[in-house]
Amino acid sequence: MYRILSLDGGGIRGLVTLAMLKRLEADVPNLIAGADLIAGTSTGGIIALGLAAGKSVDELISLYQDKGEEIFDDSWWDDIRDLGGISGADYDQKHLERILRDIFGNTRLQDLSKRVLIPTFDLDNENSDPDRRTWNPKFFHNFPGEDTDGAESVVAVALNTSAAPTYFPSHEGFIDGGVVANNPSMAALAQTQDKRNDGKPPALNDIFLLSLGTGTNLSFVKGRNLDWGFAQWAKPLMSLLLDASMGIADFQCRHLMKENYRRIAPVFPHDTNIKMDEWKRSQELLDFGTAAALTDSWDGDDVVEWLQEVGW
Repeated sequence: MYRILSLDGGGIRGLVTLAMLKRLEADVPNLIAGADLIAGTSTGGIIALGLAAGKSVDELISLYQDKGEEIFDDSWWDDIRDLGGISGADYDQKHLERILRDIFGNTRLQDLSKRVLIPTFDLDNENSDPDRRTWNPKFFHNFPGEDTDGAESVVAVALNTSAAPTYFPSHEGFIDGGVVANNPSMAALAQTQDKRNDGKPPALNDIFLLSLGTGTNLSFVKGRNLDWGFAQWAKPLMSLLLDASMGIADFQCRHLMKENYRRIAPVFPHDTNIKMDEWKRSQELLDFGTAAALTDSWDGDDVVEWLQEVGW
């Protein structure tokens, strides 16, 4: 049996994920300890790296509650400098970097106690061949083998995966993994089958995957024939792309893995819309994650019962 825990991106809404993880772990004590691979994108990547480094769910909840204001610190001077986000990112990563260094120090991916997969997007591969120079997804991982990223700094990878466009500047040429895999479930499944990994890959029938969301905002664009240009699409496009990538991964995993896959993706009420940087609503997010039904997002099956039945 090979167990994968997959965690979506979503900024401060990672508190929803952590609240659900705390409840799930209370009923299935081996949930995190028994995971063979923890995949995470953006805020899910930070959580995944924290869990793989031995941090408890409660420690990570405290981190988000205590440091949210500092991470999303938007001073009046910064607003003037970037024209309120028009010509620059909303936030500086320096606060997040300092917090991450306090947590992880000089830890490398290869030092973690578990396998991790952390999606990012490389804006420029800097290939010396102009016919091969391009942007492309990058999936940082610590699987041993010729393709391993084990020597990479945990702090750097965490900053790479969480550099959400418009929210934070790019980091070392990378931006938020959410633009390619905000739900990293399918990427995690694929990584287990990479022939460059040392050792024999697990059979698909032996893999069990639990995917957790960060709370879904009910979003839509009115109108059937929108003759929009860049100015109109710019505002909804980021959210649209993130939500679309989550749905694709869910669809693929659900049909490939069938009964070996479950996803909890609670939906906020129609009159509630919580952005990725709304740290002032941290308690609301925790309360939502604490009250959310721990059921599969498609068929409503009890996920705790599923975890117990499969012997997680």
